[in-house]
Amino acid sequence: MRESGHDPHRQVELPGGAWLVRAAPPGSRSIDPRISLFGAVRLTVNGRDLRLAGRNARALLAVLALDQRTRFRDAISADLWPDLPESEASSALRQALWLLKSGMVGAGIDPSAILDCDKERIGLRPEITIELDVSRFEACMLDRPARVEEAIDLYGGDLAEGINLECLARDRERLADLFEDALAEASRRRMLSGEFDRARDAALRLLRRDPLREEAHTVLIELYGLTGSRSQVSRQYRRLRGILATELNVEPLRETEDAYRVAISRAAARTHLGAAWTMTTDRSYSGAVRG
Repeated sequence: MRESGHDPHRQVELPGGAWLVRAAPPGSRSIDPRISLFGAVRLTVNGRDLRLAGRNARALLAVLALDQRTRFRDAISADLWPDLPESEASSALRQALWLLKSGMVGAGIDPSAILDCDKERIGLRPEITIELDVSRFEACMLDRPARVEEAIDLYGGDLAEGINLECLARDRERLADLFEDALAEASRRRMLSGEFDRARDAALRLLRRDPLREEAHTVLIELYGLTGSRSQVSRQYRRLRGILATELNVEPLRETEDAYRVAISRAAARTHLGAAWTMTTDRSYSGAVRG
């Protein structure tokens, strides 16, 4: 049996040429955990995705990642299973923790390198740096100006999709609102920089999530004024008025009304220019034929 001594994750050669990876000790610099909570919950360590069997294990990881304090077990189990009796919730927590640890062991990772657990408390180890996509996303949105394009790329889906727990609902809604704000800002920035197709994509993506976001309708109205026809401008404006009247019983904002009038004027002017150019071209062609 032969060991390689160059890495804290010691590799042990077994008979037949197979290798066994011994987990690094807690706090080792070779431990590079990354947790993704947007979309499916995932744990990656040193570039390797860990298999987390069971919804409860993924739910536990999400709760630990969002609040990285070491917390009492009964508080965590009450968050995850508020409707269960205390004994059943405690049993469910033990099972979820066992599954989470098993996923780490199966990937050759010592669970104590990431988890800080004892008989009363559970948490993530405070001495290691864990990259969390939610933290990166929030940092992008807190910057001034916000780094909305990076934030949009990070948002791979709503928080912990498929795990419908009340303890995650508030963060899920808050992060979804931030994502929609990023789409709204990106659509306007893209339009102002002349990226009309990408601006339209962002505005439509936002409206698929929330048809009441008036700023997205306004961007589309302005875009159609710049690149489309009067009928497209009018259609988008009527669509907005209908949605606002039906859902909120309100009129569009003054800024939207102003944008609509400008967009109609631009589309009309472009139509007149196109018609005038066509007539001039036709006359020149007819004169050339007669000549």
